[in-house]
Amino acid sequence: MKHVPTLDIRRYESDREAFVAELGAAYREFGFCCISGHGITHELIDGAYEVFRQFFALPTATKMKYHVAGSGGARGYTPFKVETAKDSQYADLKEFWHIGREIPRDSKFAGVMPPNLWPAEVPGFRQFGCELYDALDRLGTRVLRALALHIGQPESFFEDKTDAGNSILRPIHYPPIPDEGGTQEHIPNVRAGAHEDINFITLLVGASAEGLEVLSHGRWLPITTEGDAIVVNIGDMLQRLSNHVYPSTTHRVVNPPNENARKPRYSVPFFLHPNPDVMLDPLASCITPDNPRRYDTSISAHEYLLQRLREIKLIA
Repeated sequence: MKHVPTLDIRRYESDREAFVAELGAAYREFGFCCISGHGITHELIDGAYEVFRQFFALPTATKMKYHVAGSGGARGYTPFKVETAKDSQYADLKEFWHIGREIPRDSKFAGVMPPNLWPAEVPGFRQFGCELYDALDRLGTRVLRALALHIGQPESFFEDKTDAGNSILRPIHYPPIPDEGGTQEHIPNVRAGAHEDINFITLLVGASAEGLEVLSHGRWLPITTEGDAIVVNIGDMLQRLSNHVYPSTTHRVVNPPNENARKPRYSVPFFLHPNPDVMLDPLASCITPDNPRRYDTSISAHEYLLQRLREIKLIA
């Protein structure tokens, strides 16, 4: 069975051409790659997970103080069984929090990027949330530099398109699933339905249990990481911009077939988005006789985001 590769991003500096070729090949085949050597410390990751666990352990009534009805979960808390994978009849078995980019309130994007909320009950939540957001944002920029080179663009191609991106850090809690029938068969198999991400790239740091699977050549492949590796996958916006050179691959979160099915699962993806006004028209360098232009209509990143949030039932 093939496996999603793990690549050390430090090789971008020491052996750039080879690293870019290997990274591009991984994304062309899987839409996923595991990135090691990124320099984000275990202290930051562990500290962030600890404050996020503390928040999710609060009473529901306390957490609901930070739920902004009608906002699509743009900031603050989204309760259990709200988000639903596109075309799925079942809501995901998760609750989550959204931390967004801290921008000046006189920014031209202030109307679509609201200020963050911070839970007063959890000391350190803001500090660790902001530090992890910034660290993953910087790592995402490094990955995008290599991806830009792979499709024939300047290294800095994405930087003025993501410097005010509507990116989101999403701590997620999948509560333990009770085994009401006394056997494994009575536990639901899927915690988060099969879906593709909306954004440019997603960086997933340190999930607390197995369960992530990617659909590759008709088979579900488990994604496992070792050491400091972070899972990084392509989202629909980059798939569109690259004219499907970089595929946005279907993935899901399942309950593992062991005692971890009865334990809570925590994960913290960072959804790296372009600036809201970026147009997602296929790049000329990605249009070839073998890969003709796939989209004839223009759409901005913000318009695309709203369209997709309706599909997954986060906004009406």
